[in-house]
Amino acid sequence: MIFVRFFGWAFAIGAFLALIAAGVVAVYIKNEASDLPDIAGLQNYEPPVMTRVHAADGQLVAEYAREKRLFLPIQLIPDLVKHAFMSAEDKDFYSHPGIDPISLAGAMVKNVENAINGRRLVGASTITQQVAKNFLLTSDRTVDRKVKEMLLSLRMEQAYTKDQILELYLNEIYLGFGSYGVAAAALFYFDKPVGDLTLAEAAYMAALPKAPTNYNPYRYYDRALERRNWVIDEMVQNGYATPDEAAAAKATPIKIKRRELSTQVTASEYFVEEVRRELIQRYSEKGLYEGGLSVRTTLDPQMQVMARDALQHALEKFDMARGWRGPVKSIDVAGDWGVPLADIPALSDIPEWQLAVVLSMDDKAATVGLQPGKTPTGKVVDDRVTGELPVSEMTWAKWTSGDRRGRKVTKPDDVLNVGDVVFVERVDTNADGTGIFRLRQIPEISGALVAMEPLTGRVRALVGGFSYSESEFNRATQAWRQPGSSFKPFVYSAALDNGYTPSSVVMDAPFEIDQGGGLGVWKPKNYGGKFLGPATLRTGIERSRNVMTVRLAQDMGMPLVAEYARRFGIYDDMPPVLSMSLGAGETTVLRLTNAYAIIANGGRRVEPTLIDRVQDRYGHTIYRADQRVCQGCDAPEWEGQDEPTIIDDREQVLDPMTAYQITSMMEGVVQRGTATVVKKLGRPVAGKTGTTNDEKDAWFMGFTPNLTVGVFIGYDKPRPMGHGSTGGQLAAPVFLDFMQQALAGQPPVEFKVPEGLTLIPIDRKTGLRASGSGPGVILEAFKPGTEPSDQMDIIGDYDGAYSGVPGAVNSEAERAAITGTGGLY
Repeated sequence: MIFVRFFGWAFAIGAFLALIAAGVVAVYIKNEASDLPDIAGLQNYEPPVMTRVHAADGQLVAEYAREKRLFLPIQLIPDLVKHAFMSAEDKDFYSHPGIDPISLAGAMVKNVENAINGRRLVGASTITQQVAKNFLLTSDRTVDRKVKEMLLSLRMEQAYTKDQILELYLNEIYLGFGSYGVAAAALFYFDKPVGDLTLAEAAYMAALPKAPTNYNPYRYYDRALERRNWVIDEMVQNGYATPDEAAAAKATPIKIKRRELSTQVTASEYFVEEVRRELIQRYSEKGLYEGGLSVRTTLDPQMQVMARDALQHALEKFDMARGWRGPVKSIDVAGDWGVPLADIPALSDIPEWQLAVVLSMDDKAATVGLQPGKTPTGKVVDDRVTGELPVSEMTWAKWTSGDRRGRKVTKPDDVLNVGDVVFVERVDTNADGTGIFRLRQIPEISGALVAMEPLTGRVRALVGGFSYSESEFNRATQAWRQPGSSFKPFVYSAALDNGYTPSSVVMDAPFEIDQGGGLGVWKPKNYGGKFLGPATLRTGIERSRNVMTVRLAQDMGMPLVAEYARRFGIYDDMPPVLSMSLGAGETTVLRLTNAYAIIANGGRRVEPTLIDRVQDRYGHTIYRADQRVCQGCDAPEWEGQDEPTIIDDREQVLDPMTAYQITSMMEGVVQRGTATVVKKLGRPVAGKTGTTNDEKDAWFMGFTPNLTVGVFIGYDKPRPMGHGSTGGQLAAPVFLDFMQQALAGQPPVEFKVPEGLTLIPIDRKTGLRASGSGPGVILEAFKPGTEPSDQMDIIGDYDGAYSGVPGAVNSEAERAAITGTGGLY
């Protein structure tokens, strides 16, 4: 009886304490539940997503992200990947209510043991709990956070479907190396879309959520392999893979094919950086790095490589002609030379070049050690590769002192010392498989090239220097340089647009100008110092006559020239002083190329664009460069209606007739003037050379009906490049080299003559109407009412007889085209 009463009292007390405990727990849970985050935000979840930039042909150019992530709907994630992650993290995901009581109980028992032994506590989080923690809570390892996690999981399971929760998980989970979500991780680790993953690859990715760093295959390969194989076994146990499939997958080593977030198209670094800047300007840094934009650029990858090669070859040729400036640096080769050599920055965007160190030399060649690579963890690889640098591949490397060349190179030690670190380029292979290399050096001189479509303004190629890796400064868009004589076509365009004709005659003879305002007296000069006397506008531009250009600008007034410079976008606010008519202001290669594109486009405005279209993360177009209206393009089908019409309402900057006249005159620059090297192109092409004082800047701007190209060459800190370093000698060959590749296989296209223009034969020297034909007769284009007269009317005068002009050219032989361009004086 006593025992019955004792057990009764014990049961009552136990029940009472249990009720109190339950009440305490209930109050605690109620308090925790009252402070839970709102799960409704998950419905409109927009994670930071990677922005992807593509070339015009769809090739991936670059990716930008703070968290590398590509969001995939659950329908696009293959079952193989889902099963791998469920097997690794939560095999009962589709059956439990958000928490797994059995796993939770097991974890509690395990944690008691861990607490006694001082080990880290373990969790028993389901996929739903991980979503709750990752999206709505912190990662604090506390009881409060764990309770909130479980409460949120129960709520989420009531508000969302299992597929919605799994979609959030597979797109948010961190998988190492900055990759979030399975889509981005598949690209990073295996360079393939998630749908192409094998069983072994999916299992490895599923092994990572627990601790990505601990399963880094570069550092802990055995640990990573063990974890991956465990996931494969779990997939077999859960019925997601057969034993045979598992055995084959487990026999496959972990092979990582990493893809970094960097430029993907060869030689496009300068172009891509300009795109990045424009995207930040339009959408902010957050929009670029988190917005998941899809950007289609105007880049032509093949044309970009052609542009890079043409400019690089010219810069190398110029630099090599001026000799050797010494090694990159020197290192000690007594020990393992690979370690210090691996730490020296190479040129990542010039894969043809390698860094090498001189190990030994004899009279015929130097033995060089090539720079070894590094593993993703930064460790220098063990392999050491050597090659041969024969004296025949370094004969150009004569030491220089100022402008003087050194002695002839007859043996390697005339140039090199053991331990010198130099750039080399492989040119051949020895019988034993070792490489034969040529000595290289980074040119001091630099330059830029821009190629764009004149009808649309789409920039197809842009090179801002020799190497982006060596210098990120973009000479195409950031360098403000004097265009010299390449500005003259806009002076002549202003004249042709305001009553002058290509056969108008201007005096090419010495004269002085009092510039006023304390600027003193200016005596403009021609390149070469000679004068032609009376000459037509065509002759003036073909042979780049400075004095004629200044007289013409003086005759029509510099305010008019300044207005045309503004219209074409060359200068924003050009001072109306006469020296500016010779290109004394500063502009960029992109601006000047666009101005020439306007001429090539019949005088209609174009704006340079590097981006065709931008779409947001949902595929909605939020920017389109082509703003022209297409009437009828939205018709669902053809029902006999007229063809669609594109309405081009862009501003007419220059009269179309004027645009053709100046184009025809610049064709003469190529045929008879300062850019005859471009004749080798063998098709209609117009262009203009430009050279500034002391040959500090060399330009060539040219175009065909479908492509406009601008080339600039000069030192970053302007200094003389040497006598004869003119636009015709330096820049025009780059234009030719590029255009020969870019237009290969395309038929020649003639420049279109606008309606209303009349082609009349004239004497090329006098500008007077001519009859018949002959070497001195050309067909010149005239606007209605401006036909040539029978009497010469000369703009400007000269007090003395023409034959007595100092430096005057009198004989026909002396009138031959002068090599080079009109300089800025």
